[in-house]
Amino acid sequence: MTIKNWEDTDKPREKMMAQGKTALSNAELLAILLGSGSADESAVELSRRILASVNNSLTALGKQSLQQLQAFKGIGQAKAITILAATEMGRRRAAETPEPQPKIEVAHNVFTLMQPLIGELPHEEFWVLYLNSTNRMIHKARLFSGGITQTTVDVRLLFKTALEQGAIALILVHNHPSGNTTPSKEDIELTQRVKTAGDMLDIKLLDHVIVTEKEYLSLLDERLF
Repeated sequence: MTIKNWEDTDKPREKMMAQGKTALSNAELLAILLGSGSADESAVELSRRILASVNNSLTALGKQSLQQLQAFKGIGQAKAITILAATEMGRRRAAETPEPQPKIEVAHNVFTLMQPLIGELPHEEFWVLYLNSTNRMIHKARLFSGGITQTTVDVRLLFKTALEQGAIALILVHNHPSGNTTPSKEDIELTQRVKTAGDMLDIKLLDHVIVTEKEYLSLLDERLF
């Protein structure tokens, strides 16, 4: 049976879209690179056979030559090159020294990080910075674009992302295109909503920072929550 006749939940591409890349086996990931198998077997079956030949070792797979890979029925030059290009990228990625995520200890750190991103925008954007136990940012996400109201901010989505990222604290950030850092009533009410929800989940709201082109305001420093 070819992959196109499989249930969508079993097809590698559809499975990745529905469940994320980590849900796929090595054979399924390799099958996505191959795109197709042969007349006798699906791309996943061909991938399993290739991996079995190297004891399911991705390191060993990356050491194969083009000729060795092309010895498999269904693997031509283009597919062999694709496999080796992917494994070489993986090797180079593993060799990279990851850049340390910024440590955020004061509101000025938030301003330095976010001003180039949102400080000069002509419209409001609302972002969330997700932090680990050492106050290093592990993820940041734009939650929405437009003015803040009680209905535009999805607090459930905000904390869903926090749980997925393993964050133990977060910082709210948004810009005021007017250049006036004075928080609105909605800004303050939203901050309190997020703090209350975070307290229930043991995820601490550290601050809510309003950013403009040249300055910022910390609701924490102003004791507004």
